[in-house]
Amino acid sequence: MEKILERYERYSYAERQLTAPDPDSHASWTLEHAKLKARLEILQKNQSSGSAAAASALINCHREPGRTNMHYMGEDLDTLSLKELQNLEHQLDGALKHIRSKKNQLMYESISELQKKDKALQEHNNTLSKKVKEKEKAIAEQAQWEQQNQELNNSSAFFSSQVMPPPLNI
Repeated sequence: MEKILERYERYSYAERQLTAPDPDSHASWTLEHAKLKARLEILQKNQSSGSAAAASALINCHREPGRTNMHYMGEDLDTLSLKELQNLEHQLDGALKHIRSKKNQLMYESISELQKKDKALQEHNNTLSKKVKEKEKAIAEQAQWEQQNQELNNSSAFFSSQVMPPPLNI
């Protein structure tokens, strides 16, 4: 019997070593951080609501943290009681409301920023339109001035040729 117990201990110790994650690996710490953060959020919700069912869910979450993630994904729900299912549904509804609220906030901020950019572009467009109109007006005035100047030159040349009669050779 003693040999059987020793063999059992060796195999169970070896199996724990194989299945236990490396405590120094970054991935295991990241996963552990996520689990602890989820537990903290549940605990904070429980303190504010004082729900006994939620406290029970926290205890179950602590015992089997992998199962909670599966439950959030809609898997392995057969093992949950009605109260646990209702609690899970409530948690998912709250999370979904929070997600939608954040999404709407980001969309409103984006729309506001785009409206500001639109207004700035319209003002810039109006400024450019005014400048174009001023340039067109200046060009038209210059063309009119050149035309008047040329007409004066043409008429003065005409008058100067008529004012002086050609010399008479007698």
